[in-house]
Amino acid sequence: MQLKGWVIKPQEKNDRPNGKYHQILNAAIKVFAEQGFHHATISQVAREAGVADGTIYLYFKNKADILSHFFNYKTRLVFDRFREAVDQADNAEEKLRNLIRRHLMEFQRDRNMAVVFQREALLARIVNEDYIKDITKMYLDILDEIIRLGKTEGSIRSEVPIGLVKRLLVGAVNEVINTWVVTGGKHDLVQMADPLVELYFEGIGAPGNP
Repeated sequence: MQLKGWVIKPQEKNDRPNGKYHQILNAAIKVFAEQGFHHATISQVAREAGVADGTIYLYFKNKADILSHFFNYKTRLVFDRFREAVDQADNAEEKLRNLIRRHLMEFQRDRNMAVVFQREALLARIVNEDYIKDITKMYLDILDEIIRLGKTEGSIRSEVPIGLVKRLLVGAVNEVINTWVVTGGKHDLVQMADPLVELYFEGIGAPGNP
């Protein structure tokens, strides 16, 4: 799937689940999550991946390039799953519920990704800002689609500004994930999806909506 507003990098020659490319990516994200991006070294990544330092440079230019590749690859996978989850529902509330549940599920499935994305990409902004803006725009586009459907259905009040609703939702989901990351991932993140959606629909639901 070609994501609107996003240029997917070509598949790498060794872009296979068990290839060295993914081996290095997964090792790097583990190291970045444990050490922090700025403190992590290429040698640590190579050691975790079980390869020589020089092998890293056959696939990546530097640490930032590794991180960019990882998020590009993960974005491609995760947003396909977001789209599939949203398309399985028929109304705005269920579409939003499916989207947020899938979002939390993907981050809970890969805690290293969650830690690095929340701490490094969103907070430290070490990844190119245009890249972060593109990821955010894709998510906002899906929310825009759901909110407009809700307005058409009458399940979301027509006077509520779409931009405000989108940013409130993004902020809430990020805060839920941040709390989960900071507390060590000890509670079930996915269980937060339904209460979050219910909270929003009680706040933005149209009066008299069945």
